[in-house]
Amino acid sequence: MQSLDDFIKNSQDKLEITRANAVKMVLCGYKHQEITPILGVSSGFISKWKKAFFQEGIDGLKLAYKGSKGFLNAQQRTDIVEWLRSKDRWTFNELEYQVASRYGVSFESKQSYYNLFNEAGISWKKTQANNPKYDSKLVAFKKKEICELLETRRAEIESGELAVFMVDECHLLWGDSEGYVWGKKKERVSIPIVNEKERQTYFGGLDYKTKEFLIYPAKKGDSENTINFLDFLRSQRPKSKLLIVWDGASYHRSQAIKDYLESLNNGLNKEEWLITALRFAPNAPQQNPVEDIWLQAKRLIREFYFFCHSFSVVKALFELSISGQIFDFPKIYEYGIFS
Repeated sequence: MQSLDDFIKNSQDKLEITRANAVKMVLCGYKHQEITPILGVSSGFISKWKKAFFQEGIDGLKLAYKGSKGFLNAQQRTDIVEWLRSKDRWTFNELEYQVASRYGVSFESKQSYYNLFNEAGISWKKTQANNPKYDSKLVAFKKKEICELLETRRAEIESGELAVFMVDECHLLWGDSEGYVWGKKKERVSIPIVNEKERQTYFGGLDYKTKEFLIYPAKKGDSENTINFLDFLRSQRPKSKLLIVWDGASYHRSQAIKDYLESLNNGLNKEEWLITALRFAPNAPQQNPVEDIWLQAKRLIREFYFFCHSFSVVKALFELSISGQIFDFPKIYEYGIFS
């Protein structure tokens, strides 16, 4: 990733920079449909230069790059299928990288890769979940409440007098490298993890106006670390009052948090409070755009699980995705647009 950043910084050619940014966003976990409107490129453009990068590195993104072969011969195809059958878990990116690095081949169509999976007897594994306590009417009410509050304080937000942060915590586990993969039909899929429950807690705050995302690592999610995180946010916006929008976690509602807020706001009119806290609807994490940021970072881990030989690598990939600061999914505009 550092080589991509250096290339983007030093290249004088707009097309080269666009190619590199497309590859970087893919490596940060973005889907093609999220990248295309941001960079103004096609899905085919993204696939082509991701393949070029996997095969040639930075040189593959330069204007002189001529492309690669688009097919495997019979023996190469047999070797790839045998390689697939020898494994217990795969991702699309891993297969794409294997074909490009071993044989210098980049298929134009994703279907060619799917055909290889099918030949090896491998299918896609996916699970879904829902919360029966989700209340759509309450979610709609809370969204309206948040939108109206932000609109009434628009002048403060746009001047920088008030900074709005959407806040959430993520408890990253080594087991988060488990996810949707290609696996042998009718067989369970497993990967080597020494301690699936090894974890790192992160507090995250999305500045709703600027879309800057700030993270704060902590030993655990509790009132003490929540207060430390709020102090951290204040240090990042020293001239602004803060409006915090978060969920109803017990340590967001604790007496320690109430006392902390009282110590800051005591004697001030409500509009002058140094920190105002507002809650999303209960049992509705999808209301919070920070959830999408965590998901995006975890998607990168799952796509490149084959690098995750230690929990330190898991954390590094997670933080790498976030450091890109490329967040442009629809949810971050649901509560109004501010300039």
